[in-house]
Order: sequence, then C-alpha cells, then structure tokens
Amino acid sequence: MIQVESLITHIDNPSENIFIFTINSPQIAAKAEPGQFLNIKVNDSTVPLLRRPFSVYHTNGEEVSIIFNIVGQGTKILSTKKVGDMLNIIGPLGNSFHIEEDYLTAVLVGGGLGVAPFPLLVKKLKVKNKRTITFLGARKADQVITNNLEDVKIATDDGSAGYHGTVVALVEQYLQSREIEKPKIYACGPVPMLNALADVIKLHQVECEMSLEVNMACGFGICQGCVIELSTPERKYALVCKDGPMFNSRIIKFPING
Repeated sequence: MIQVESLITHIDNPSENIFIFTINSPQIAAKAEPGQFLNIKVNDSTVPLLRRPFSVYHTNGEEVSIIFNIVGQGTKILSTKKVGDMLNIIGPLGNSFHIEEDYLTAVLVGGGLGVAPFPLLVKKLKVKNKRTITFLGARKADQVITNNLEDVKIATDDGSAGYHGTVVALVEQYLQSREIEKPKIYACGPVPMLNALADVIKLHQVECEMSLEVNMACGFGICQGCVIELSTPERKYALVCKDGPMFNSRIIKFPING
C-alpha cells in the first residue's frame, strides 16, 4: 500500500454519468491485482471528509484505470476533474480474486458497474488459459460497459439489450443447460444481486468468489466501519476493506444486509 499523487491522463465518458479515468501511477499499476481497490481523495477540502473507494478497472504499463458513475457528492466532484489534474491515491488495497487450477471456465457475473474489477481479472485469466464467459446486467442498454471483456452475455431490466430480465436469471439458465464446463463464478454487484446469486450457487453447487460493495471509510481496517457477517464458527465478522473485498461465498452469511 502506498500513497501517491497521480496524474489523470485520459477521461472517457461512455454513457450518461459513467466515467473512466486513466491515471499515470507506475507504482500502483505495477502492484495492482484483480479485485483490489484504490482510495481516492476527491478534493483538497474537508467536504467530503472521507476518501472514496474504486476498484482497479484495468492496468496498462504505468497507467491504472477506474470506472465510476455519479451516485453522490464525492463522485460528482470527481466527475468534474480534467486531464492534467492530480489525484491523491492510496492503494492498492484489499485482497484479490484467486485463480485456481481445478476449474475450467471462469464465469464473471457483474451487475451495473460491478463490472469494475473484471477487465483486470480477464487479463490474468488469459495468462492462465482459462475460458471466460462474462454475464453483465444493467437497467438499460446504454449502461452496459463491455470494454476488455470476453464472450459477453447481456441482461437488461427493460429488455433493450440481450436477455429481458436479471443477470442472475440469465446465469441460472446457462447453469441449468450445462453448457458451462467445470465453472467457477466471480461476482461483483449490488447486494440484492449477490443475495439472489447465492441461492443459485447453492442450488447448483458452484464455487464462487464475491467482491462486496459496501461503504468503506479508511480503506485498511482502522475505522471498523465495513463489517460483514460470516457463517463460519471460527469467526463471526470480517472487515470488507481489510479481509476482503473478495470473499468465498461459502463463508458469507446470507442474506447480506445492505
């Protein structure tokens, strides 16, 4: 973990309220693993007081990217930044996805901008020669971001692209059809999606790692503000920022509150 001032080198605005920032940060780009996050100070004032966490979206050489949409004061301020501005970043933080040898197909399941950790994960999966299928859910077609992903299946709430329904229902159809050989699921998205996916995983007995999206303040376990309840007898609670954000679904107590 390091704290650095880093230069914004490129900004994309692929859809309304969605932004992709490319940032020159050689030290972070060299260390970042799929699923880790950055804690970013959005301005120099005390309003907002807390940093904002963002998954590492992608790395390329000395550059690292984040993706976000405007959901509150912090992200609204961040969206006003320009190329050439500097960001104060702490990272990379948290743990990362695990890529084991005992499965054949990586099934990525993202809801909304839960897609954020997946491009870097796909990059690592290619090195391991894993087949990858990506399932993305969104409210409507223009909110689906597919950059740097593979074999993408889309579900939209309004039916404007792909499957008309939830991404979890689409994943379940594929699991029922047995078209996916020896899968492991990697999931990131809103809590209701993860709770619904947990039922499907249990039914089909599929291994799954989930990246949890919760409010995080300090980013490294001091404030104790991002507690998740566990199902294990050895330990009742964990901190998402320090012990996660990646958790095997078997140790999470569902439904997750949030």
